[in-house]
Amino acid sequence: MELTHLRYFKTIAEHGSMTAAAKAMNVSQPTITVAVKNLERELGTTLLLRNRDGVTLTEAGQELVRHATEVFEVLSRAERTIHGLQNEDTGRFVVGCHESLGAYFLPEMMARFLDDWPQIEVSLKNATSASVRDAVIARSVDFGLVVNAESHPELVMLELFHDAVDVFVAAHLLERGSPREVLMSRPLVFVPRVGQCWTIINRLKDQGICPPRMLQCGDWELTKSLALAGVGVALLPRRVAAYGQRGKLVPLEAGMPSVADTISLLFRADMHRTRAAMRLKDAIVSHGKKLEAEAPS
Repeated sequence: MELTHLRYFKTIAEHGSMTAAAKAMNVSQPTITVAVKNLERELGTTLLLRNRDGVTLTEAGQELVRHATEVFEVLSRAERTIHGLQNEDTGRFVVGCHESLGAYFLPEMMARFLDDWPQIEVSLKNATSASVRDAVIARSVDFGLVVNAESHPELVMLELFHDAVDVFVAAHLLERGSPREVLMSRPLVFVPRVGQCWTIINRLKDQGICPPRMLQCGDWELTKSLALAGVGVALLPRRVAAYGQRGKLVPLEAGMPSVADTISLLFRADMHRTRAAMRLKDAIVSHGKKLEAEAPS
């Protein structure tokens, strides 16, 4: 069933005659007549009766008009919604990031963004950087904040700011002995699935100063909590060590091995770049550049 034919029929019902409908639609009367015949043939029924004063809808015709009115109302709502998505500050998006990265990156950025753009809805997904990248590719996440992202032909990757995994210790432990004494007398707390940790461990071994005891953890947050409690010396990203606990975790000693990290924003190259999507992208980029200008402490 063609929408044009349905629109013609609805206009006939509204104007009460084919002549008036043809004039209203700016088409010839034969065009209107053919449209009605096509509808009646497709539906296998008579839709209207012609008389001296115009036309009268049959019961089937009245039913078709009711449904046609609903169809065009739905299409009108869809048109308004799509126009709003394209040109207005409305939309729904999912931002994915690692939990620890999100803990220091998202609060300030999200508070400002949601105040500035109250009609844009954002939900958050926590996962590893690799999982977030895969979710962006799979379209289940719109924007991904990822550490040391691998490029992909379907992704746009914008570098935001830098960090580094370093050797940290609770400041109060350094009051009990030299940095090397603290390092060798306490467990080394780290996340084994993070490759940067093993790079640092191997460098410590090469220097003959790797602690004899190791304490493996599932994530940065537990590593940080254990370090704050003085359980041991920890391998942590500098920004993770700094947020919320300024000055309580300090680098163990100058010259300790460290591994640089790059935090990037990922989104699909074929993303529908609505106004709202670009608002969110620009807010993330702006906050990332702000962090780049602020050295963690």
